[in-house]
Amino acid sequence: MNGLPSFETHTVDNQPPPFEPRDLWADDVALREAAEREGARGFAPALAEYAHLAGDELYRIGFDANRDKPRLKTHDRYGRRIDTVEFHPAYHRLMQAAKSHGVAGLSWYRPQPGGHVARAALSYLHHQVEAGTSCPLTMTHAAVPVLQREPALREWADKAAAPVYDPRDVPIAGKVGITIGMGMTEKQGGSDVRSNATVATPLAGGGEYSLVGHKWFFSAPMCDGFLVLAQAPGGLSCLLLPRRLPDGSKNAFRLMRLKDKLGDWSNASSEVEFCGAWARRIGEEGRGVATIIQMVMLTRLDCMLGSAAEMRMALAQALHHARHRCTFGKPLAGHALMRNVLADLALESEAALALSMRVARAVDAAPQDPAEAAFARIATAIGKYWICKRAPAFVNEAQECLGGAGYVEESMLPRLYRQAPLNSIWEGSGNIQCLDVLRALMREPETAEVLRGELEAAAGTDPVFDRFVARLSAQLSTVEENGARLLVEQLALALQAAVLLPTASPAAGLFVRSRLGGEHGLVFGTLPVSADIAAVLARALPG
Repeated sequence: MNGLPSFETHTVDNQPPPFEPRDLWADDVALREAAEREGARGFAPALAEYAHLAGDELYRIGFDANRDKPRLKTHDRYGRRIDTVEFHPAYHRLMQAAKSHGVAGLSWYRPQPGGHVARAALSYLHHQVEAGTSCPLTMTHAAVPVLQREPALREWADKAAAPVYDPRDVPIAGKVGITIGMGMTEKQGGSDVRSNATVATPLAGGGEYSLVGHKWFFSAPMCDGFLVLAQAPGGLSCLLLPRRLPDGSKNAFRLMRLKDKLGDWSNASSEVEFCGAWARRIGEEGRGVATIIQMVMLTRLDCMLGSAAEMRMALAQALHHARHRCTFGKPLAGHALMRNVLADLALESEAALALSMRVARAVDAAPQDPAEAAFARIATAIGKYWICKRAPAFVNEAQECLGGAGYVEESMLPRLYRQAPLNSIWEGSGNIQCLDVLRALMREPETAEVLRGELEAAAGTDPVFDRFVARLSAQLSTVEENGARLLVEQLALALQAAVLLPTASPAAGLFVRSRLGGEHGLVFGTLPVSADIAAVLARALPG
């Protein structure tokens, strides 16, 4: 006006459109192929439905659930001890959506072939958009087969599997669906749970105990019940500790504080003291680790799936940004070096998903197939070690694709980066996984045979793969503890290649050349110059 310049200093352009809403099923050809390949074709409509919800509403409210962290209220305003954790409403909506769609129980309430694969795909989809709620969902799912061991706990098992979320703090008799948490870790023991000091004193009821002690990590403290380990007269034992007793009174435990964690902000993790808390034994006294091991294996599978999901979402964010952001006269994704980085990330992401879903198929078949059961036992530790190790570096590389925009909280990348280290720590850190692999190879000869069989099934499709496997197979009977990490890494890479090679994915051959054939550096973005990067990127995410 009057010839004066406007106070507006610039127009905003060269920015990508919002990422959401996205159809996480339609966008992910690798997931669709893996679900069908591993036996979940009949569940495709259910997976597509949840993927649509996850990529829209759940993606959006995940920011709210993480921005407003859980709050511990030890007492009410009258001074009564209540030990309650309050959550943002978005947390409860995320839990309700996940539970009702089977993220925590599909494989149990629809016990048909492919159920575990479909449930794994649901967990993968959910974790992409909100990882914190994955903790109680995973524990609830994994607790079901442990609870099923005891006829007296059948109600608990059925309600844990049920597709119903009920956050009320009431006895389970008044609920259709429940959630289950876990308390194994103590300050003095960590992964060495046999050094736990919590004491379980038998009561007159038979199989009932009074617990006195503490847990340094008591996960999801508003769950209806918790599987815990404690020292009974016969040794370390597994017990179910309910939050509420049948008469409605609160069980005798105290939440001391919530953990101030690096990530996983939407979920509450706590420290707890047992003050004569009532619990029921599961399995025999002294067999606590053996009783709970199936739960541990299932949660380790979800660690693999969670890390694969974090990779997938980080890749999708990087690709979306790079395709819409222009630098030096053309889209960022049009620059050769950036394309190499993006394609390398796409290879890593697809391989992580492929192995995770293959392990889910083994879990699915394990009750009827001893070979698949043996494969599930050892491949879970192998995959958990490697895939979870790769996630932090992967997410950081994806952040770099966005530059500074990937370092601010309005982006999803900071949340993914904070989350990325967790799965390598949860349910046993890297060394624990490697020691478990060595223990299995030494004590269960069938595990080495099923590994060889899995790798030999892909023989003849790629000479680089064949040479790598020949060298690796010879090492299975001679490895020592100080070489365990290298062995497990190579086993993971070989298993990923063995799953990919029989497929038509353009990722397969390039994965073998780069990861097994030495045509790769020590960071992402170092694929060979002759690589067919265009085919890999076209597969990774629709434009």
